[in-house]
Amino acid sequence: MRATLMLADHAVVADGKLYINGGGWSVTGPDPVPSAIAVKVDVPWDQTNRTMSLRLLLIGQDGDPVLLPGPEGPTTVQIEGEAEVGRPAGLVPGADVDFPLAFQIGPLPLTPGQRYQWVLEIDGETRDDWRLTFTTRAAEPEGPATYVVDP
Repeated sequence: MRATLMLADHAVVADGKLYINGGGWSVTGPDPVPSAIAVKVDVPWDQTNRTMSLRLLLIGQDGDPVLLPGPEGPTTVQIEGEAEVGRPAGLVPGADVDFPLAFQIGPLPLTPGQRYQWVLEIDGETRDDWRLTFTTRAAEPEGPATYVVDP
C-alpha cells in the first residue's frame, strides 16, 4: 500500500479528488493556526472490499505522542477511523484504487521552536514515507520593538 501525505492550509475531498489550498508547507506558527492534512492512499486490488483501520498521530521531537489538556486530563492528538475501499465498476483487475482523505485540524497550542510529525498508520503499520514533519517558528521576544529607518 502506498500513501502520499501533504500539509495544507485547507483540504477537502469532492468527487473522489483532493482539493488542496496552501499545500506543501513545513513551517508554521508560532501562534496556533488551523491546518489540514491531505492524504492519497493507493489501495492494492487485493486489499479492497475489506475494513482497514486508519490513525494519524501527532508526535513531538522527543518521539513521544503530543499530549494536550482535555476535559478528562491529558490526551493524545490523533485522528482514528475505519474505512472500506470498494472496487469501482469497470476497473481493470489488479489496478490500485485511489482513496483520497482530507482532515481539517483546528488550531493546536504547540510549543514554539519545536519539530513535530504526523504519523499515518494503516492497520497498525507505518512507513517512513507516511510521516509529515513540520516545525513551529520560535516565539518573538517580547518588549519594545526597534525599527531602523533608512534615511
